[in-house]
Amino acid sequence: MRDKQQTKIGGSIWSEIESIRGEQERQGRPVNLLDVPSERHEVKEVYHKMKDIYDEIRKEVRNVIAGQEEVIEQILIAIFTKNHALLEGFPGLGKTLMISTLSRIMDLDFKRVQCTPDLMPSDITGTYVVEERDGRKVFKFEKGPVFTNILLADEINRATPKTQSALLEAMQEKQVSVGTSTYPLDNPFIVLATQNPIEMEGTYPLPEAQVDRFLLKILVGYPKPEDEGRILDLYTGGSTPAITKALSKDKLLLIQELTRKVPIADEIKRYALSIVTKTRPISGDVAKKYLDYGASPRATIGLVLAAKARALINGRNYVSREDIKAMAYPVLRHRLILNFESERKGVTTDDVITEMLKGL
Repeated sequence: MRDKQQTKIGGSIWSEIESIRGEQERQGRPVNLLDVPSERHEVKEVYHKMKDIYDEIRKEVRNVIAGQEEVIEQILIAIFTKNHALLEGFPGLGKTLMISTLSRIMDLDFKRVQCTPDLMPSDITGTYVVEERDGRKVFKFEKGPVFTNILLADEINRATPKTQSALLEAMQEKQVSVGTSTYPLDNPFIVLATQNPIEMEGTYPLPEAQVDRFLLKILVGYPKPEDEGRILDLYTGGSTPAITKALSKDKLLLIQELTRKVPIADEIKRYALSIVTKTRPISGDVAKKYLDYGASPRATIGLVLAAKARALINGRNYVSREDIKAMAYPVLRHRLILNFESERKGVTTDDVITEMLKGL
């Protein structure tokens, strides 16, 4: 019953378009979508084709990546919501390959920064260089790799805090300040960072303020045996896996606009809010038992946005409780700070989220 009510709510996105169609029919004129404002027509077209677009992207990804279905879905959710994601997994699981492949499929500019302890902030943002012009020496700003659509910060926890902080303004404000000048970044701009959970020597854990800027923390696990068999076939044969572009940059921008327009019922908003507030020790017994700190309001916003994107790629024009529940793990797992007792017992943030969801 709830889903039917939300479907009705979801239909309101296109009410203005439908009213134009209805007016044309009442006047005995043939329906002509050219009479609909072009931008709205494009958004509506993308909406109706969204499931096909998503399936086409997944089909192209499978030409290069075997398995990792949930990981790829979550990366796309981050991109469709214009947000950043942190991928954590052991070396050799294809994190970098997934990100570069998706960039090519969506025809986005892609740059990679290999983070090391000697990496400087200017290596990311860019710097001023001196050049000769009309017999005079002038300063010219040389843009760094941050001026792109998809920035892969590989092994981000190997960079020093000073260099990590160079990404904060870019991630939050979509701009870079160098000297007295500010430079806007390209649209879309998304940081997809990776980190290795097993090597702690020579690493610098990300500050909580920066971790909170990532919409999702995506855990990349080992492939299933059948998927690993296909990996062998793909990369030990004579041919190189090929992919083709499945989505244009302009269409991606429409999808990002459309994602925010997916309706969500007040009841589902309250459900998302109840999950986040329950992570705060002052509000819930489970949090008091396992956590020192809970999630901020940024997590509530992120949870709703991620759920909207998940609903959209599954061909629905409403957000369900299942969308909220599924996205609670990647949205919250990096925002919860375990207390000493939990760490001593080996409790993970995913365990805590599972315990919280049982009571809701």
